[in-house]
Amino acid sequence: MRVIADSSSTRTEWVLLDGSTIVEQAATEGLNPYFHSRREISHIIRLQLPEAFFKRRWQHVHFYGAGCGTPEKCKIVESSLVAQFKTPVTVESNLLAAARGLLVNQSGIACILGSGSNSCYYDGKEIVKSVRPLGFILGDEGSNSYMGKLLVSDVLKEVAPRHLISLFRERFTLSLDEIMDSVYTSMTPTQHLSEYASFLSENLEDPYVQNLVYNAFMSFFRRNIIHYDYSDTTVNFVGTAAVAYSDLLMKAANDFGLKVGTIVVNSMPGLIRYHLANP
Repeated sequence: MRVIADSSSTRTEWVLLDGSTIVEQAATEGLNPYFHSRREISHIIRLQLPEAFFKRRWQHVHFYGAGCGTPEKCKIVESSLVAQFKTPVTVESNLLAAARGLLVNQSGIACILGSGSNSCYYDGKEIVKSVRPLGFILGDEGSNSYMGKLLVSDVLKEVAPRHLISLFRERFTLSLDEIMDSVYTSMTPTQHLSEYASFLSENLEDPYVQNLVYNAFMSFFRRNIIHYDYSDTTVNFVGTAAVAYSDLLMKAANDFGLKVGTIVVNSMPGLIRYHLANP
């Protein structure tokens, strides 16, 4: 039996797998070593996972996480997992989870469009090329946090249409200081920005909203996908933003000249297939 976990900055999906049978599924908050210490990660795992995950030592724990792109950051998560599960652990990036979840053992371009964004070219086993995502301040184009940042900025500067500004203030009864604090002093700014972005999906019929989302996806393509040879392969997407705005994503992809393959909300079903095929 093994544990597979796929973590964004806001949410972690956990599966306890016995052969091809899912014994237990659960979700905890996201575990990002850029935002959480080793102690905090251990605390979240122990308090938020069901007891079934701790009943015995498992064959292996496969953890894929946002922020797990360097050996130093992987070590923070690995030490927490080993301490909690007393089981051999492998920590990889959530970008590899996206690639394996979307493509299993096929080659192609895999993209994350969730609370953050990322992309890579995957050869069917490993990532062979990727473009730095740079996070919600310098990058993350096309993500919920990126779109939330654009929306909040337009609302606070009163650039957005007046009727949407009024709706936003009714939806989020927060002062300017509270909004600024949620972005600049919170330990989880991407989570707050993604929550603000939920306003977009609630008002998707509005031309302003459609334009903002479409341009966010075009920015993702121009600043990320342009670096890959996408002419002879599919571009595949995982994440809440990809699914919530799939029509606008398809329109932007078609306008950019991309061949879209799969659009799914999470990587776990494909990850399970990958680990069953590659024990």
